[in-house]
Amino acid sequence: MPEGKEPDGSIEVQFHSDEVHLLEACLPSNDSSTSEESKSIGIWTLKWIWSYYRALRLWRDLVALLLLLLALSNAVSINGGESGGQCSFNPTLDPRPHSVSILEFGAVGDGKTLNTLAFQNAIFYLKSFADKGGAQLYVPPGKWLTGSFNLTSHLTLFLEKGAVIIGSQDPSNWEVIEPLPSYGRGLEVPGGRYQSLINGYKLLDVVVTGNNGTIDGMGMVWWEKFSSHSLNYSRPHLVEIVESENVLVSNLTLLNAPAFSIHPVYCSNVTIQNISISVPPDSPYTVGIVPDSSNNVCIENSIIATGYDAIALQSGWDEYGIAYGRPTKNVHIRWVHLKASSGSAIAFGSDMSGGISDVFVERVHLFNSHSGIEFRTTRGRGGYIRKIFISNVEMENIYKAFVATGHCGSHPDDKFDPNALPHLDHITFQNVTGSNITIAGNFTGILESPFTNICLSNITLSMNPVSPISWECSDVSGFSSSVLPEPCAKLDSSWNSSSSCFSLISSIKGKSNIASM
Repeated sequence: MPEGKEPDGSIEVQFHSDEVHLLEACLPSNDSSTSEESKSIGIWTLKWIWSYYRALRLWRDLVALLLLLLALSNAVSINGGESGGQCSFNPTLDPRPHSVSILEFGAVGDGKTLNTLAFQNAIFYLKSFADKGGAQLYVPPGKWLTGSFNLTSHLTLFLEKGAVIIGSQDPSNWEVIEPLPSYGRGLEVPGGRYQSLINGYKLLDVVVTGNNGTIDGMGMVWWEKFSSHSLNYSRPHLVEIVESENVLVSNLTLLNAPAFSIHPVYCSNVTIQNISISVPPDSPYTVGIVPDSSNNVCIENSIIATGYDAIALQSGWDEYGIAYGRPTKNVHIRWVHLKASSGSAIAFGSDMSGGISDVFVERVHLFNSHSGIEFRTTRGRGGYIRKIFISNVEMENIYKAFVATGHCGSHPDDKFDPNALPHLDHITFQNVTGSNITIAGNFTGILESPFTNICLSNITLSMNPVSPISWECSDVSGFSSSVLPEPCAKLDSSWNSSSSCFSLISSIKGKSNIASM
């Protein structure tokens, strides 16, 4: 072989001295039987093999990098195509083999006759079909006045178009039940709470759906009692499902909830889709959807307008939530239009003592709200909010675009531990636009427990001309890239591969996909 000539396809590389010594050590010992030419060819051959090996290692690393980038690209490709997450695993809505109408149980849809007993008797009857494929309770067009009633497993409550379930305004028609164990007392007054209008407890496979039927909580009497401090017990919700699995709420309009519109608590595998929620903007502390100590939750294709928060993620209150210890995790929110007149379009906490993690929010439109996205907690909460990824957000007419505060919320009693500090970490905002924004961001952490790894990327907010200040920050640290207006110095560290901002979405999506299999 001519000196210096290498075969086609060879890879020329520079070798470190320690590599040359290693190659020479691989040759036979220098004796009379080994010619200089043979030794030269041997050294070249080993160099070629070594360079090929190094190229393979380089290729292996490159492939691994490309696979990582592909996973990230799939995770954040929100414009067009599916982006994965919990909502990619929609439940199938198979017809129930048995169906009855509420009319068969003496219900009268005149808006005046109380039908609580009819609903209770119908569901008691349908309970016998639970082991026979389940059953459907059909509610035809009409106005069906009722007090609170309980659902059963393997049941579909179906509201036809023109059907309106109306909540009684007489508190005596609403059963009083024990407080949730992760809260220790009623949210608004000590002691018990009124049961929700439509309630489920320890159920499996329950569906509340329809052909755009309506559930009207007639909340005016409850709002007045709340505002006048005349409540005997905490207000009821419209739909509350407790300690249940495989829950679907879809294709309905919910109006005038006394407090929350939909409250899944201690639940797994919850899908809420194609829902319209409307409550007057001046209704006190009314909230749309509240995933509470629940996992594997999908909220999509919905329009929500409320007096306080549109969507609020929670997980218990101080020492009671810490002791109960059930987090809210694996939540996917997409394709929603949210308005929160005096609260936040999307809120985390402040009741978050059981923890909130692995939340993926994408393709959302937030408008006419006090704040766009808000994280709330305080000393004594304990717990954590972490691994939250929020992308492709459009904001319009928002007073504060982003808020994270460590000084928000009251305590259930004097038994809370003031040294139970919450932790807020790994929060990513990406691809956000906003118009008529007054304050871009207000991040106020806790001195003893600062908020960390706040990641901001590709954010453009058009500020209101009267904006007093764009950003306010204390006890917080993070990273940013391509953010206007320019964030405060504590969030202005360069966004780079060492910041862990890039790995967050893959982690969240991976957990959602595994949990849904």
